[in-house]
Amino acid sequence: MKHFLLVVLLSPTLIFAQNNRKQKKAEAKQKIEIITNLKSHIQFLASDSLEGRRTGTKGELKAANYLVNQYKIIGLEPGNAKEYLQEFEFNEGKSYIENSSCSINDVKLKPDTDFFPLSYSSSNKISTNSAVALKENAGIWFLNVKDVLEENKSNPHFDIDEYLKNYVDKIHKNGCTGLILYNSSSIIDNISFNKKDKSTALPIPVVYINYKTYLNHIKDELTSYDLAINIDIDEAKRKVRNVVGFINNQAQHTVILGAHYDHLGFGEDKNALDILEDIHNGADDNASGSAALLELAKLLKNSKFKENNYLIMHFSGEELGLIGSKHWLENPTINISKNYMINMDMVGRYDTSHKLTVGGFGTSPIWGNVIPNISTPLIVKYDSIGSGPSDHASFYRKDLPVLFFFTGSHSDYHKTTDDFDKINYENEADIVRLIYNIIGATNTKGKLQFTKTNEPSMGKSSRFTVSLGVIPDYGFSGTGVRIDGVSPGKLAEKTGLKTFDILLQLGDYKFTDVMSYMTTLSKFKKGDSTKLVIKRGEEELSFDIIF
Repeated sequence: MKHFLLVVLLSPTLIFAQNNRKQKKAEAKQKIEIITNLKSHIQFLASDSLEGRRTGTKGELKAANYLVNQYKIIGLEPGNAKEYLQEFEFNEGKSYIENSSCSINDVKLKPDTDFFPLSYSSSNKISTNSAVALKENAGIWFLNVKDVLEENKSNPHFDIDEYLKNYVDKIHKNGCTGLILYNSSSIIDNISFNKKDKSTALPIPVVYINYKTYLNHIKDELTSYDLAINIDIDEAKRKVRNVVGFINNQAQHTVILGAHYDHLGFGEDKNALDILEDIHNGADDNASGSAALLELAKLLKNSKFKENNYLIMHFSGEELGLIGSKHWLENPTINISKNYMINMDMVGRYDTSHKLTVGGFGTSPIWGNVIPNISTPLIVKYDSIGSGPSDHASFYRKDLPVLFFFTGSHSDYHKTTDDFDKINYENEADIVRLIYNIIGATNTKGKLQFTKTNEPSMGKSSRFTVSLGVIPDYGFSGTGVRIDGVSPGKLAEKTGLKTFDILLQLGDYKFTDVMSYMTTLSKFKKGDSTKLVIKRGEEELSFDIIF
């Protein structure tokens, strides 16, 4: 009788232990399967055959078709009516690099490095064998803008573009067929190729060459030179695609899970960190996140977590400024009540020095109550900020709780060396499991409360020592940098800048887009005082600031 009672008393404990062992065995088997699948996904997405998955290219389309096929295998419903793809056209403005050229005495100048046309130049092909730098005659003329800059250095209303347009109209009537500009003074001329410019084209091609290039090729300003100019300016448009799938649990709210699948191609967009014109395969950035999202979708499709629907999205255009995620938010493919968003970007290089960072921890009080209680073999660091340089920031801007999973930058970031053989597949599988368990832990929590967090300041890198404390709108199509957010307590807020203000100029430097703004920031240091010019509505305002 005593033995019988002992067995009865111990049996619940034995059953629990037995079930626990079965669960661990099942999870171990499942992890092996996830690792195998991650390797397969990443090796394909980061293969040379996809040519770096540059936004809007055949390689990216090949990746999109692969993702669609995986969605079908998993059993995801199309997330765009009966389609998995959300196709749209991205107009990045004017471009001249592809088919424009300039040569002096048969020496070809390098576009962007040695020369660039003005964005309002005509598209035309001209040549001459009698151009003289100091002589104005029929054909191609030279213009040193030094004199007009010195004459107007104290004139706050002087506009170099307006001056050049009027000057070209005048000389064209006198037989000039093309104009080459240069600047021998130390005064900043603010002449640039503004890809967002919408001015009417001039009647002749106008090319700017830097002064060093001028000195290298024009040895005698009274000698005749052979010049050939071929300017071809066109709108740079790309057809891009988000890939969207849906798990419909007939729930009230929907969790959004995302990762971008585009990368740098051959570095054509000048966003690589090496100078190699070779394939940037982007195994970690972001074949790793794309693969993790596929495996997470498979787990959720077969899970018991039914209190939310799940929208699965692979975004295009992240490398160009969160283009895909912003487009989806402005043009949603499905009518849902959004709960929260989880983003995976570069989750493949976990090790003792590249630990897992979970961003967005402060965007909902639920995260702090749930996540620390979930068991994981990973070392996890938490970052409260909801914004940042990846697609979750687009959703955070719409007052949605977010989480951002990231294993850190490394020496292969945005280089041709970011290859699949460097991925830590075992720990990436652990990251997939952790995210799955977080989703499970919030399954019955309903719609999560949103909390606004502090903003990161743009410009906090080795290139910059100063920052205004603004978040730029990368999708803005006008001239300048439109503010998408202002960091609390930073210089921009103290100055009185607001969301939707457009930054135009710092000191003597005008900028036309985010890239030229970043270049301008690098010219200042802490303690520098300067003037900031912005546009608010139709009004242009200026502020005296000290960094």
